Amino acid sequence: MEVIEVFFIPNSITKLSKIGGDFLASLETTDLFRGAFLLCMGGDLAEVRVRTNGKRMASFLITGKDLDSLDRDYRAGRALVNPVQLRESLNHLRDVMFEKLRHNEPASRKRYAALEGRKRHGNRASGDRSGQAY
Repeated sequence: MEVIEVFFIPNSITKLSKIGGDFLASLETTDLFRGAFLLCMGGDLAEVRVRTNGKRMASFLITGKDLDSLDRDYRAGRALVNPVQLRESLNHLRDVMFEKLRHNEPASRKRYAALEGRKRHGNRASGDRSGQAY
């Protein structure tokens, strides 16, 4: 794989790679619907990135052929897509995004206390007093 050009403009093509005779583009976006559209049209989800700048943001790295023309059609309002595929792509992106956000989230005090309590007390339910001396 030969990298032809690398540049960064937010929400645009970030890398062009030549594989065989075909060009494979990468696009990073924070727009969930735009990412879902690109997946419907044959793009592949390469990565979900989470960054924190005061608030947590997820961005989707999509790779595939003809991303630039698909992106132009999307932004110009000329994009046509199968609505069932769009819904499935949206659900997939949401699932991956929330899993990644949960994985990067520091445990809250309440959640940490609940997990520690279950470990200390043998995973008993909160009302279970069996085996406890009075």
